[in-house]
Amino acid sequence: MFATALPALGDAWALILQPVVLGYLVMGVAMGLAIGVFPGLGGIAGLSLLLPFMFGMDPVLGLALMIGMVAVVPTSDTFASVLLGIPGSSASQATVLDGFPMAKKGEAARALSAAFASSLFGGLVGASFLTLFILIARPIVLAFGLPEMLMITILGLSMVAVLAGRIAFKGLAAAGLGLMVGTIGEADAGGSLRMATYDIPYLTDGLKLVIVGLGIFAIPEIVSLLRQDRSISQGASLGAGWMEGVRDWLANIWLSVRCSIIGVIVGVIPGLGGSVVDWIAYGHTVQTTKDKSKFGKGEVRGVIGPESSNNAKEGGGLVPTLLFGIPGSGSMAIFIGAIALLGSGDIEVGPSMLKNNLDITYSIVWLLALANVVGTILCIAASGPIARLTTIRFTYLAPFLFMLISFAAFQSGQNFEDLLALYAMGLVGIFLRRFDWSRPAFLIGFVLSNPVEKFSNQAFQIASFRFRKSFEGGMDYVFSPIVIVLIIITVISVVLGIRQAKSIMSEGEMQSGQKRAPLIFLLVIAGYLITALINASLIPNHNMTDKIVPLVVGSTALLCCLILLVQMIRKPEGDMIFADREIAGEDADAPYGLWSTLAWFAGLIAATWFVGFILALIGFLVAFLRVRAGAGWVKTLVLTACGVAFMSLMAGALNRDFPPGLLQGAFDLPWPLK
Repeated sequence: MFATALPALGDAWALILQPVVLGYLVMGVAMGLAIGVFPGLGGIAGLSLLLPFMFGMDPVLGLALMIGMVAVVPTSDTFASVLLGIPGSSASQATVLDGFPMAKKGEAARALSAAFASSLFGGLVGASFLTLFILIARPIVLAFGLPEMLMITILGLSMVAVLAGRIAFKGLAAAGLGLMVGTIGEADAGGSLRMATYDIPYLTDGLKLVIVGLGIFAIPEIVSLLRQDRSISQGASLGAGWMEGVRDWLANIWLSVRCSIIGVIVGVIPGLGGSVVDWIAYGHTVQTTKDKSKFGKGEVRGVIGPESSNNAKEGGGLVPTLLFGIPGSGSMAIFIGAIALLGSGDIEVGPSMLKNNLDITYSIVWLLALANVVGTILCIAASGPIARLTTIRFTYLAPFLFMLISFAAFQSGQNFEDLLALYAMGLVGIFLRRFDWSRPAFLIGFVLSNPVEKFSNQAFQIASFRFRKSFEGGMDYVFSPIVIVLIIITVISVVLGIRQAKSIMSEGEMQSGQKRAPLIFLLVIAGYLITALINASLIPNHNMTDKIVPLVVGSTALLCCLILLVQMIRKPEGDMIFADREIAGEDADAPYGLWSTLAWFAGLIAATWFVGFILALIGFLVAFLRVRAGAGWVKTLVLTACGVAFMSLMAGALNRDFPPGLLQGAFDLPWPLK
């Protein structure tokens, strides 16, 4: 093991310590810092924006850029939690409980420095654990065959689905829905079309990960903040106490160690990720503190515990991601897709990566450690300006975010239909968020749809051959010791998950309301699943491998929907099964409605169809800034010019095209209008 690992470690450091690699790492950290500052735009949205630019990029440079972004988001999202009282991401919900009260008491600097020190320590613990684990696990992982890989994929699915919300069946149904959406298009094995037709060529290739990631996560948060039409924060004072926060962390170093270990362990379990780890760490922090009366009122330990676990979980999340190709979280799901695009596409996560690309594997580990150090330094340096940035009305930021995600979505397939798919997935994400259906479960189901199908089909073919030779040989292949252990773990995880599901809030705390809206949404999901099942059943039996997975997954998800339907009929209004953000809270009190807000984004897409992206963008920015933001003509024209110049500069530097319209088909226009 050491003879193999030590040269790989040396090669990894040689790759990392090149000035150009460090430059890309710092660039990724800076982008992650910018993304993490805005509530809701976490690592998933950030990586989704990067995904289109990964095609053909040098593997080490692409990894440096992505790891830089992934590593710093759990650090930079602390700004929103402490300064604004808004969770910067699902992984920083617990930090709000004590971080925001500290900021209101004038101790924002103390809270931030304690959080940054804890995040740095947790990130380094995660990277160290990953280094040792890869060394120990490599020979074990290489023993994994197709049945084992299929079983660990099912384990990941079972855990993410069940441990995704207060209503266990909602988590299962959300994961099943993601799997079914992932099967849209041409099947790998027999080439059958599912929920697609050659009359609509766009759907034959299926939906792209970048579009699903942006639609499910970025758009709902942008729309929610835009509807509230206010600045993110009313004040920008940090106060004093930078060194005091570091001393607080040193005084609670063993709490930080314990919570970092919790973060690593939770990160290793596929699908749990950030939405759970901070609450587990916070609960441990409260349990191990003698005086519990200060929690929720500005107790610094309530910041140190969750923040230590947040960054450590990224190292833990890379274990199932790199070793098995199973995403440990939503951001890791997109990370898997991005790795496949790098270079010539020959890097594949899973056992083959440890076998053929051990140096790249260790590069990822130590890029993660370096990114945590660089990210912490940048966060401290940027604290003052960022505190002032949060006083800008979000209405001025939203149109530029719509601009960026539209451009990013188009790069995934270079089709106008990419924008329509983005809007459609955005609607799905908005309603999943509104009715407390787990979006991480949906996304990970979508990502795992292809591995589930591939592993099950290949394992079925090999098992059939073994069974034809002898029954014992077939049973030994299908039920190996590793498979049996994984089946037992899966059953235990489901049982424990169902018991614990009520205490886990996948979309945060929310009020319950009337039956009508949640029931209609459930019926829409059930209707889609029924349609997909009928479509799959029409595939000829000689292509059984193309229909078996959609039939099994769709039937399971539909059964969960039917159980939910019975529960909704029997339970009274006000039960948590009828969770609805439009009943109470920020969404319910927002001065602007959902559909009037979405109409602006729809207008940008519709205008693009007629006149192309740049001309549509000019009209969109001018109209939005004048009408919705109420800006003066000078500010409107300056901001519009800056937005168009930025897009043109980025597209020119990356050699990318803009979505064309009917106008571009009729006239030969100069770049960037074409």
